[in-house]
Amino acid sequence: MAREVTCSMSISLDGYIVGPDGGFDWSAPDEEVFQFSLDEVRGVDVHLLGRRLYETMLYWETADQDPLLDDKELEFADIWKRLPKVVFSRTLSAVQGNTRLASGSLVEEIGRLKAEPGVGGIAVGGATLAAEVASLGLIDEYRVRVYPVLVGGGIPFFPEREQQVRLEHVESRTFGSRVVYLRYRVAR
Repeated sequence: MAREVTCSMSISLDGYIVGPDGGFDWSAPDEEVFQFSLDEVRGVDVHLLGRRLYETMLYWETADQDPLLDDKELEFADIWKRLPKVVFSRTLSAVQGNTRLASGSLVEEIGRLKAEPGVGGIAVGGATLAAEVASLGLIDEYRVRVYPVLVGGGIPFFPEREQQVRLEHVESRTFGSRVVYLRYRVAR
């Protein structure tokens, strides 16, 4: 069975991953949501990132040297550091850590990764990259953590699409912080 491609992000109730000022501090997870996200990353074999998300996540490549991190954050840093990552960028010429620049198109890279053996999924991160992967019909599952806040604009989680995509509900959960987790599989 081929590995599945998942898109997992935090969004505001009005559907944005960052607000109009570019900030996403409203999506800082509490301990329960952080543990859930940590468990989710454990089930990933490879993570696809756009340039901006890659640059944001670079912190975690050396975060284990930060004396202010707690045990859970150190655990995430360790998992993230070991996790193979593929960056799609037209401007970067080099990447750090267990990361490589994509050598082919999205279709080629995802096809190659899906054909490789593995039990974990292929995660897609970054709004622009996720929108491109979605427009190609390559996402198998959406995992969304909805935060109880209206940010009033910014970068939407779901870009405007020319086609309807039917989804099947897989799971939902409400955390103590009122964050709601929704998991949907693309109906094929």
